[in-house]
Amino acid sequence: MTIRPIRYLGDPILRKPAKKVRKVDDSIRRLVDDMIESMVAAQGVGLAAPQIGVGLRIVVLGMPEQEPLALINPTVARRSGERRLDAEGCLSVPGYRGAITRSRKVTVKALDLDGKLVRVKADDDLLAQALEHEVDHVNGVLYVDRLDSPDDLVKLDAQGWAQEPDGDAGEAGAGDSTGDDERPAGVTTAGPSTDGA
Repeated sequence: MTIRPIRYLGDPILRKPAKKVRKVDDSIRRLVDDMIESMVAAQGVGLAAPQIGVGLRIVVLGMPEQEPLALINPTVARRSGERRLDAEGCLSVPGYRGAITRSRKVTVKALDLDGKLVRVKADDDLLAQALEHEVDHVNGVLYVDRLDSPDDLVKLDAQGWAQEPDGDAGEAGAGDSTGDDERPAGVTTAGPSTDGA
């Protein structure tokens, strides 16, 4: 297994829809092993193949106290309800969190590492958020594309706390604006994407 470097906002691969995996074989399983290793090393709960420079529809999820899960060719089969999340982040947009709207219930269908069809259901939890977030990645969409306003993006200080407008640290993910226009390169917010992802 190899820890692969994470690609950051501005890298063109993050904006391209990933290609479907034609066959789940040993090379795909090795890639999944590298993805899990890379996700764990970066202290993430999810990672999509484009985030390590591979344009394939593969995601891995690592929920707390659960075995990592790999999904090949994931698609959102069903979603319902809405919930506002104050602090979504991304390994490809380090140092920032954003307030966005995600679905309450999410069902994703995909292939497992044996090439068998699986469905993963999540209801109003971190898994529901991560499923949508990672499927967005393989569709070339980042969470910053789903911000309603640039003010919904919050820069974090070195300890991971949201910066208050006066420069003091507040609670992480509080959704407070930084009071300045320091945003990562490539962030434009014209409202949620309409690509169905």
